Amino acid sequence: MAVADHLRRLRSIAGTEGRSSEADDRPREYHVADAVARGVQAGFVATLIMTAFRLPILRSLPPSANFWAQYVTGDDPSDHPVAGLVLHFVYGIQAGAIFGALFSLYDADRAIEPEQRGLVWGAVYGMALSAFGSQVMLKEVLDIRLESDELALFHAGHLVYGLSLGAWVGSRTEGVEDPEEYEYGDGN
Repeated sequence: MAVADHLRRLRSIAGTEGRSSEADDRPREYHVADAVARGVQAGFVATLIMTAFRLPILRSLPPSANFWAQYVTGDDPSDHPVAGLVLHFVYGIQAGAIFGALFSLYDADRAIEPEQRGLVWGAVYGMALSAFGSQVMLKEVLDIRLESDELALFHAGHLVYGLSLGAWVGSRTEGVEDPEEYEYGDGN
């Protein structure tokens, strides 16, 4: 067998490793749409987890209540806890959908299990969102300057969001149709 034939064979094996033949027959658009749906679910769950993490620690609403008050009603943010939380979930779900799409398109490190990729890229994504949130949304759009301890907790909340998001998307990327893949040695 020629070297070129070996390379083609290896490339075809590597390209399908960890995927079912049924999944390989579907168009890429199907995979992206499926990933966006997983991202929407993950965004909702990760926002729940982030909110549960931050509320008892910071004892305040997310800054989205400030956005609502400043750009919609013009009054005090504490008058709009529901609008602030709804907006917070809209942001989180939207960011989850984007992450799901990006996660499905990025396949350079397929040798790493999807759960591990999800955790790593989720953490990176969460911190990128946090940097954008603190530098652009808080400072420039809302003119809010956080104290150093508040800023650390703001970043920690986004790290929790990113890890939750990545864990959800990664754990549902491959093997969803094969629950035996996730069973422990004793059949649980």
